[in-house]
Amino acid sequence: MQSLNSGVLRTVDVARRAGCSVQQVRNLERAGVLPPADRTAAGYRVYTEVHLHSSLAYRSLAAGAGPAEAGRIVRAFHRPPRAEALALLDAAHARLDAERARLRLAREAAGAIAEEPIGEVRASDAMGVSELAAALGVRPSALRHWDAEGLVVPDRDPVRGTRRYTPAQVRDARIVHQLRLAGHRIGPLRALLPELRGARGPVEVTAALAARDEGLTARSLALLEGAAALGALLGCARAGS
Repeated sequence: MQSLNSGVLRTVDVARRAGCSVQQVRNLERAGVLPPADRTAAGYRVYTEVHLHSSLAYRSLAAGAGPAEAGRIVRAFHRPPRAEALALLDAAHARLDAERARLRLAREAAGAIAEEPIGEVRASDAMGVSELAAALGVRPSALRHWDAEGLVVPDRDPVRGTRRYTPAQVRDARIVHQLRLAGHRIGPLRALLPELRGARGPVEVTAALAARDEGLTARSLALLEGAAALGALLGCARAGS
C-alpha cells in the first residue's frame, strides 16, 4: 500500500472530502479500515489518497451493507491477494439481490392476501398454533413471538386457554409472514397492522413495500459508489507497487 507518493493530506482534509468528522477518520484508522498513517516530526498524522479512498469506500459501503460488513470489506482490500475482498463485495451484492427477490414475492403475495374476503367467522374455522405454523411454513415459536409483540394476537380457548386464530387473524399472520420475508422489522409492522385491518389495508401494504423498494435502491447505489471508491483504492495500490 503506498504512502506519501499520493500526496499529503491532513486529517481534516480526509474528513472534509469523505464527509465525516475528524474523530471518525481517527476511529476508522484505529479500527484498521484505514491503514496506519505516517507521522510528522511533530506527531501529526499524514494521510494520502489511499486513506481518502478507504474512507469514501467505507462510508458508501456502510450505507449499502452496514458498518460491520463495510469494515470487513475495506480491511480486506488492504491486503493482497484480494480474492477474499472481492468475494465479500460479491456477497454483499448477492444479499441485496436476494432481498429484492423476496420483496417482489412479498409485493405479489401481500397484495393478493390483503384482498382475501373474510366472510362470516365461525368457531370451526379457527386454527391452532401448530396448524397455522404448518400452513405458513414457520415455527410455532414465530407465531408466539408475533403474539408477544402485538403483531398477530389470537383469541384464547375459553376452557383450555390455548391460542386459536380466526380467519381474520390467519390473514394477518399471512401478511406479517410475507412482510417479514421482505425484511420489515417488528416495530414498523406493529404500527402498520392496525391499518391493515381497516379499509386502507391494501394501500398501506403497497406503500410499505414501495418504501422498502426505495430503500433497496438507495443501498444499491451506495454499494455502486463504494465499489468505485474501492476501484480507486486499487489504482493507488498499483501505482505505488
